[in-house]
Amino acid sequence: MAQGRHMTLLASLILAGAGSPALAGESLGNATGIDGLYAQFRWRAEHVDQDDFRKDAFAAPLRARVGYASPSWHGWSLAAEYDHVFDLGLDHYDEGGGNTPDRGQYPVIADPSGGDLNQAWLQWASQSGLRIKAGRQRIIYDNARFIGNVGWRQNEQTYDGVALEYEGSNGFELKAAWLGEVHRIFGDDVPAGENDLDSWIGNLGYTFAGKGKLVGYAYAIDNRDVAAFSTTTFGVRWLGDAMALGEHARLGYTLEYAHQEDSANAPVSFNADYFRVDLSLALEVPTFVAGYESLGGDKSRSGAAFRTPLATLHAFNGWADKFLTTPDAGLNDLFAGVKLPVGGWTLNATGHLFEAQSGGSDLGSEFDASLSRPIAEDFDVLFKVAFYDGDDPAYADTTKWWVQLSADF
Repeated sequence: MAQGRHMTLLASLILAGAGSPALAGESLGNATGIDGLYAQFRWRAEHVDQDDFRKDAFAAPLRARVGYASPSWHGWSLAAEYDHVFDLGLDHYDEGGGNTPDRGQYPVIADPSGGDLNQAWLQWASQSGLRIKAGRQRIIYDNARFIGNVGWRQNEQTYDGVALEYEGSNGFELKAAWLGEVHRIFGDDVPAGENDLDSWIGNLGYTFAGKGKLVGYAYAIDNRDVAAFSTTTFGVRWLGDAMALGEHARLGYTLEYAHQEDSANAPVSFNADYFRVDLSLALEVPTFVAGYESLGGDKSRSGAAFRTPLATLHAFNGWADKFLTTPDAGLNDLFAGVKLPVGGWTLNATGHLFEAQSGGSDLGSEFDASLSRPIAEDFDVLFKVAFYDGDDPAYADTTKWWVQLSADF
């Protein structure tokens, strides 16, 4: 690939305005605090130039979402939400998950067309802060690194199950759920779009006033359809309160550790560790971020790497999505970036250096940039780019760009 062409494209997009935060697509439709009908429309153009494919991929899907959330009656409420993704007559991309087996000449853009009942749930909430929700629902824990909704893709990931949440006045927070099925981003028309589960997840947090928040979690995933996704994970996360550094700067930090083992029907016996450190320095205008994430692996054994199949993966390890599946040798990701206002826009730019956790071989580097802004009440625009430069034959050079318009009503 010609790096000069990449830089020209990046400069053009930044000058025009572009981008989205890492978890873009989480807005509206959670039905929490919304009574009555609501709707969302999101159109996105996506282009993928990947060296190991004969043709570039291009998609411009439109997602229409409509939902209803009832007011509370004696603590009871219900909601339903329906999505339909229209491909607008374009077929220059592989939809992924086995949806388009005749398009193998194109890279994957995982936005299959079609409709889906995204949510349908019944909830009871007490005045003491306890909520119990049963049915198909969106579930996001912490930063969505382990349990998320993949909100970036047009067809969202949701779960069938029973979830409990409690927010106490004494600083305690509890989230727990039994999951019977996950509806993945590939849609219900292919086996990859639905996985039968018998999984228990739990997340307990406590806020120490003036110091930070401690979170402990346990995720026992039994995936009846994809045995390699069956794991048990225990972890702890500390979110430190931002500390003042003089009058115009604040330092924030997050530390996390988790241990994972095979469980249930997993085909490979293994254990692996996860580490993450996040640092942020907020000045009067820009905020600088840096961090390090490590997912353990074993270069001598296939399938023995730390994995997070229920995560919002696009938010981690680069927007080019080269590491949606953890390499057998694991993955280390050293990253740094900046966020700042540019006129009426918000600029995000991040660089990544990747290497194998086991053996330390280089896996490439990536530069991501985005600009975003509201353009009117209930309307937003974003542009975003990702440039991945691979250092391993298994990971081809990749350039992606996006333009997105969304409207919430």
